[in-house]
Amino acid sequence: MPILSTISQVLQIIAPVFILAAIGFLWVKAGWEYNVKFVTRVTMTLAVPCLIFTSLVRSEIEVTALRNTALAALVAYVLVTVVSSVILRGLKYDQRTFLPPMVFGNTGNLGLPLAFFSFGAVGFDFAVVIFAIMAFLSFTIGIWFVSGGKSVAVAIKEPMVWSTVFGALFVIFDWDLPDWSMNALDLVGQMGIPLMLITLGVAITRLHPASLNRAVWLSLMKLVICVAIPVGVGIIIDLPPLAFAALILQVATPVAVTSYMLAEKYGADSGEVAGLVVVSTLFSILAIPLILVFLI
Repeated sequence: MPILSTISQVLQIIAPVFILAAIGFLWVKAGWEYNVKFVTRVTMTLAVPCLIFTSLVRSEIEVTALRNTALAALVAYVLVTVVSSVILRGLKYDQRTFLPPMVFGNTGNLGLPLAFFSFGAVGFDFAVVIFAIMAFLSFTIGIWFVSGGKSVAVAIKEPMVWSTVFGALFVIFDWDLPDWSMNALDLVGQMGIPLMLITLGVAITRLHPASLNRAVWLSLMKLVICVAIPVGVGIIIDLPPLAFAALILQVATPVAVTSYMLAEKYGADSGEVAGLVVVSTLFSILAIPLILVFLI
């Protein structure tokens, strides 16, 4: 039956993702050491920037499709930000604490692997473009929000921002690097996906959520907003099918552990954010397969 075949295909897609996250979870439960700070720095400073750059440079997607995908991602995140901000303001919830996690999902640790296993190399290239837009916004506007308007300059030091800029320049001007250098960058970038997934599992075991009641319905609200808006944007901009699917999947990912780290760093309520990370990730175990059933 077609529906059983689709379900089986979805299970094959999500199984590697959750198995790698489970490895991280069980690693910590076994009492073994895992330096999240070191691995995160290696991943975010080296592996992911290399992954973004090589994916953009080697992408075989035409420039127009890449441009439209980037535009759709930008519009989707702006609309998610506006809608979430209005709702949070009406509820009198602290914008610093709740707005960044409501907007920025786990497009790196979870979204990129899921896009690769779901849509293949071309779909993954679209997902990288969306991730790059999200990373740029997260490390500029996102940090500005969570820091109370005190810090934007950090984006200048962020390797993911520069890998996106240089990757875009290489695509626009059709530049190339020697094969040996691209192979080296590609090798470093390949570390990113497995390390991100294992670290996700580790990080979840170390979170200390505050009250989960608010996290439950805020996570549901985030899921509805972050599915409905990219669907509408993708239809209006008339994205190609793989770009459309990647946009929905990426924007709909659960709250990233990065949001918790930023809340901890800049003095927002990290306990509330930890609750959102845990609950939205648990919801994604059911929500993402359902989303993939329709996308596939």
